[in-house]
Amino acid sequence: MSDSVVLFEEIQTAGGHRFGVATLNAPAALNALSVDMVRLLLPKFRTWADDPQIAGVVLQAAGEKAFCAGGDLRQLYQTLLECGPKRNTYAEDFFREEYELDYLIHTFPKPLMCWGHGIVMGGGVGLMAGCSHRVVTPASRVAMPEINIGLYPDVGGSWFLRRMPGRTGLFLALTAAQINAADAIFTGLADQMVPQENKGQVMEMIAATRWLGEAKADRAELSRILARAGQGAQLPPSKLREHYDEIDALMAGEDLLDIAARLNALAAKEGADAWLQNAARAFAKGAPSSAALTFELWQLVPRMSLAEVFRLEYWASLGFCAHKDFAEGIRAVLIDKDRNPKWQPARLQDVTREFIEDHLRAREPGPHPLAALT
Repeated sequence: MSDSVVLFEEIQTAGGHRFGVATLNAPAALNALSVDMVRLLLPKFRTWADDPQIAGVVLQAAGEKAFCAGGDLRQLYQTLLECGPKRNTYAEDFFREEYELDYLIHTFPKPLMCWGHGIVMGGGVGLMAGCSHRVVTPASRVAMPEINIGLYPDVGGSWFLRRMPGRTGLFLALTAAQINAADAIFTGLADQMVPQENKGQVMEMIAATRWLGEAKADRAELSRILARAGQGAQLPPSKLREHYDEIDALMAGEDLLDIAARLNALAAKEGADAWLQNAARAFAKGAPSSAALTFELWQLVPRMSLAEVFRLEYWASLGFCAHKDFAEGIRAVLIDKDRNPKWQPARLQDVTREFIEDHLRAREPGPHPLAALT
C-alpha cells in the first residue's frame, strides 16, 4: 500500500460517469486527521466537485478499527508549548484548513458517501456529519470526546449537536459519551446502517449503476443502493432513545451549574444506569473550561448559519490554543497518558465571564480567515 496518508482512485461506472474514492490511510494512528490529510483532501474534493464526469464521491478509511479517531494533535501540541498565549500560525492553518474541508463536505454539490466503520470521533465526526450519505456499521463507535482533552466539540459540532433531538447533543458534548449505529441514526449523524461485510456489494452496485450526473437523482439512487445493502440488518438498542427523557431532564435549563449539579449527583448515585453514570463521571473529570465554552456556544448558535458557526469556532479554537487547558489535556491523554490533567481553572464555578469572552474574541485584525464561506 502507498505511503500517502490519503489514497485516491476513480471508479468507472456503467453509464460512463466516474465515482471518486478517497481513503484515509493511516490505520496505525486510527486514521487521525492530520494537516497533510486535509491538504490532500481539500483540493481533490474541489476538483471532483467541478468535474462533470464525476457523479459522486466515497470517503472511507484503511483498516478495520477506525474511520477516523479525531484530529492528529501531536504536532499541534508542540506548537502550543512553544507559543503559549502568543500567535500560533500552525494552529491558525490547522483549524482554518480543517474547517474549510468540513464546510466543503457540508456543501458538496454531488452525492458524497462516508463509510463510518469502527471508531468515528472528534474530527472524524466532522468529516462524516456533512456528507449526503453517512453509513455506519454494527461496529461503529461515535463520540465527541473533546472535554477530555480541554477542547470543545468543534468541526461544526456547535452546529450539528444543537440540531439533535431534545438536548441529546448537549449531553454528548458535555459527557463525551460513546454512541452506536442506532444512536447515530437517531441523532441525525448517520443515515443508514450497513454491515461491514456488505461494503464490497455497495461498491459493486455503485460501479454497475448508470449515474445521470444530476445531483438530486443521483443522491436518490445512492440512497436506494444503501437501503438494499442494509436490508435485514438489525440495529442495536439505542441508549439515547432508552434514556431520552432522563437526558433531557439532566440537561434542562439555562444555567450550566444546575446541569453540573445533576450530573455530579448522578455520578455518585448508587444503582444508576452504568452508561449514564459513566457519562456523568466523564463530565466530572473533564475540563471546566471546556464545559463552560461548550455551553456558551450551545446558547449562541441556534440562529447562526453553518458558515457563521465555523467562523465562530475558528476563534474559539485559537482561544483554546492560547489558554492552558488544551495543551494540558493533550499531555494527559496522548503524550504522558497519565490521565491526570490539572485543569485551570479547576472548578466550573471559577470560570469567569472574562475568561469565556477571551476564548471567543478575534485574535488577529482584518477580514476573517474563513470569510469566503458563504
